[in-house]
Amino acid sequence: MQASSEARVKKRILSPARPPQKQSEKGLFVLLEIQRSIRREFVKTVKEVFGLETTDPPLAFPPSLDLGELSIAACFELAKALRRPPRKIAEELAARFRLPAGIERVSVAAGGYLNFHLDRPALAEGLFIERSGGLAAHAGLPNAPGGPSADGQVETALHGKVLVEHTSINPNKAAHIGHLRNAVLGDTFARLLAARGAEVEIQNYIDNTGVQVADVIVGFERLEKKTADDVRKLIADESVRFDYYCWDLYARVFQWYEAEPSALEYRAETLHAIEEGRGETAAMAELVSTAIVRLHLETMRRVSVEYDLLAQESEILRLDFWAAAFALMKAKRAIRLDERGKNRGCWVMDSGDGAAESAEGEDAKVIVRSNGTVTYVGKDIAYHLWKFGLLGKDFGYRRFYHYPSGRTLWRTAVSGEPGAPKFGGVRTAYAVIDTRQSYVQGVVAAAFRALGYEEQAANLHHFAYEVVGLTPACAEELGVALAAVDRGRPYIEVSGRKGLGVKADDLIDRLIEKALEEVRARQLTEDPAAQAEGARRIAVGALRYFLLKFSRRVIIAFDFKEALAFEGETGPYLQYTVVRARNIFRKYQETHPGFEPQKMAAEISNELLSEFLSDEPGKDFWEIVILAAQVEVIADQAIASEEPGVVAKYAFRLAQAFNNFYHHHHILSEADPSRQAFLLYLVYLVVIPAKAGIQHLISSAQMGQSHPAQRITSAASGRLPRRCG
Repeated sequence: MQASSEARVKKRILSPARPPQKQSEKGLFVLLEIQRSIRREFVKTVKEVFGLETTDPPLAFPPSLDLGELSIAACFELAKALRRPPRKIAEELAARFRLPAGIERVSVAAGGYLNFHLDRPALAEGLFIERSGGLAAHAGLPNAPGGPSADGQVETALHGKVLVEHTSINPNKAAHIGHLRNAVLGDTFARLLAARGAEVEIQNYIDNTGVQVADVIVGFERLEKKTADDVRKLIADESVRFDYYCWDLYARVFQWYEAEPSALEYRAETLHAIEEGRGETAAMAELVSTAIVRLHLETMRRVSVEYDLLAQESEILRLDFWAAAFALMKAKRAIRLDERGKNRGCWVMDSGDGAAESAEGEDAKVIVRSNGTVTYVGKDIAYHLWKFGLLGKDFGYRRFYHYPSGRTLWRTAVSGEPGAPKFGGVRTAYAVIDTRQSYVQGVVAAAFRALGYEEQAANLHHFAYEVVGLTPACAEELGVALAAVDRGRPYIEVSGRKGLGVKADDLIDRLIEKALEEVRARQLTEDPAAQAEGARRIAVGALRYFLLKFSRRVIIAFDFKEALAFEGETGPYLQYTVVRARNIFRKYQETHPGFEPQKMAAEISNELLSEFLSDEPGKDFWEIVILAAQVEVIADQAIASEEPGVVAKYAFRLAQAFNNFYHHHHILSEADPSRQAFLLYLVYLVVIPAKAGIQHLISSAQMGQSHPAQRITSAASGRLPRRCG
């Protein structure tokens, strides 16, 4: 009797099934392509009905699925030109709108919204085929046919080479929590671009001839009376953490400057010697900066951040990049010699943006100081001209570092290796630099425009972000004595000059320690190596998500307790969700040998999809499908807004939706084979975007089926708490 029942169900599932789409049809019903079709048809219909030329309208997700899945509000703008009520305009357009593939109907809501209701079975089937088209192996974000999204910035970013410059820590002391925010933002943004099909080059700019390096060299030479050989021995001493040593020395140098202002003369002398590359001072600067860069790379590798090129400021000077840029700027009259006032004897740029100061404490319009040294902004102009291939010069390149992943990191050099790859020559460039440098980055863009490079200026993006402060509790935990008024502040500013901040490696160590406690407490494994690796993955996931979940325009008030949390809106919650979904398939395969989830599309009929996704009964299921379908759209929104946090929030919503779905439907014990097949189908739709979120937001490491996050974020029953976040 049971065999007969199963046979009837199997026939019901398979017999009405549509044939699998050909590869050329891949993505036909994917949400991103549906959006493009709606935009194109809207522009055509407005032209036909009203005789108006209009641009592609923005699309939004309505507040309720009862109103449809996509919405256009452009009729409110058209009302101004047509002098008619927006609802009447929307009704006329709806009546004439030719429905693109994947759209079931169009309706008008409220004062004039055009709402689009999708063909649910068509989207679910097309989405599954899209996700199964080789994407299961690497969890990428597919590049749907027809080119990138309609957003102009995304279109530019996904065509031609894209450069993302991030981290760019002054090589004079240990990295801190603010540097981690920069690196994680830049790395995640680069991953999103690459996942959407862009050719991405990741660079880390090394200011090894700047004021900050000069200050540490002043400390070694003037305060500690050390030679280059002394410093070399210090670097080789395994009992000394060299970047931490320099952290403390840097703070001591500023205490000395404050006590004896005349000591600032040593800074100027040292800076000049470093820029000219002469004597033991320059040799010591090279020694110190290279040693600290290597330590920075190890720190960033701990949070899964890698680079393609270290672009060193020293080569910008020694290969006469600045001289070429200077000559070009003088020839185009983009720069002039100031003969009066506080900038007398300086070469300055008239940006017309008013006075402001750079991070070095001087007028940001000064390009060359009166003593002949070049400011940070001057060298940055030369560097950015090279990025776009506008300088007529190139670096040499030498191998510097080999990542365990197999990636090779190159470093600029005066004389390069034979056969080295070429870098630069990009169409679009993003520079991840905090908001305090906004004016300086504006000066760089103004220099491009003054030189006649309007297109490149438009494609030069300052990816600005706010700084990371410390909560008063965190500051006191670090031993900082606070006045009563400071305890009431929302955050305490970090200061490298005062030695106040959370060192990146200290934070990572504390996160790993906490994760290891959790792994051991749940007796997940007795293998110490497996425990350590599991703790590392969980800690990195927690840290990266913590830094991404805030808008980049928001100051993060760092607190150890919040950063160390593994429940709620956290990285481990996302990690656990993917493990839970994958374990469903693993357990199902134990009782159904040969089951391959990516082949389910051919076994799920249109009849079955229609039944389970019908309006009211299938509302919960449809919410999962439409949320899973948004991954490419969300990725494009993140690229267009330069806000990786958009993807972080999306991944969390998807995880919440899936875990709620999991608690309400007993997938593995479902008695109805057709219903069980459909539930497995939904799980697979979620796995790909959720896994992509994990890999592109949290870590490049693949997660095994026994990932420790499964135990750490689970309750005693093996399920997540019903209330999360």
